[in-house]
Amino acid sequence: MIITRSPLRVTLGGGGTDLPSYYREHEGFLIAAAIDKYVYLTLHQTFDEDLIVKYSKLERVATAAELEHPIIREAFRLVGLDGRYLEVTSMADIPAGTGLGSSGSFTTALLKALHTYRRALLTPAELAEQACHIEIDRLGEPIGKQDQYIAAFGGLTCLRFRRDGSVEASPLRLSAETQHNLEDSLVMVFTGYSRRAGSILKEQDHRTRRGDSAMVDGLHMVKELGLRGLACLEAGRLDVFGRLMHEHWQHKKQRSGGMSNPEIDAWYDLAMANGALGGKLIGAGGGGFLMFYAEDKKRLRHALLEQGLKEVRVRFDFEGTKVVAQ
Repeated sequence: MIITRSPLRVTLGGGGTDLPSYYREHEGFLIAAAIDKYVYLTLHQTFDEDLIVKYSKLERVATAAELEHPIIREAFRLVGLDGRYLEVTSMADIPAGTGLGSSGSFTTALLKALHTYRRALLTPAELAEQACHIEIDRLGEPIGKQDQYIAAFGGLTCLRFRRDGSVEASPLRLSAETQHNLEDSLVMVFTGYSRRAGSILKEQDHRTRRGDSAMVDGLHMVKELGLRGLACLEAGRLDVFGRLMHEHWQHKKQRSGGMSNPEIDAWYDLAMANGALGGKLIGAGGGGFLMFYAEDKKRLRHALLEQGLKEVRVRFDFEGTKVVAQ
């Protein structure tokens, strides 16, 4: 049996500039952090000639080409396996549709398992690019490349998206003290909403492609905030970084009317009145997790929990997509 795991992620700055409609004209930049919440994938041989796939549904087919699940079907096709005598099962620490990049994590975990089965070694960059190829090129999803790359690489990572489609990944240069203080100062709560990011990202992609100045200028500003955030983090200026998160959220809300709602806005305002320096919704927007940088974490946690919000405590993951058993 092969078991792989791939980390979920939070974006710390520059989110949205990883879509091709933006970076192919202007180049993109963002900071992402892999967290210790994972998507797991198991792959093992059976005595049954059919391919069995278990996720939120159960599929039993003669070959992978007959699968309904598009990512699994295309991953088998890319790797060159028909799936006979195999069983695939997936599970996750946090459900999909909550803004933590689960689709990219799922795809990298699946590809890692299939390549391990084929006894093929891939670098993190190769793994990320194959995952991007499946989701963006083969399936036409209106998404960016950050989820696949941060899942494959792990860590606190800068991602630069070049006009030719290449991606440069490099670790942040943080002191151990800054890294630990950042982990200790982030509070993440589940809003209770789950949503697919596709509609919000499709709107952004469409407006960027047609040269909508408000959208493009907003993404320019978000990229600039990401670069300023990098400088703050590497200088150990976490208080300034926290305030930049607030500025980033104000710009992010302007990108789409579906980015927030009155209840999320009320929770955000409550957090800012109870020890948060800044925060944002993780992912494309519309629901999922709110994350805050807090100087007074105890006070903030108490205020949010009184509203019935559930905190999920996270640490950073520095291993990326990996085989955990074979």
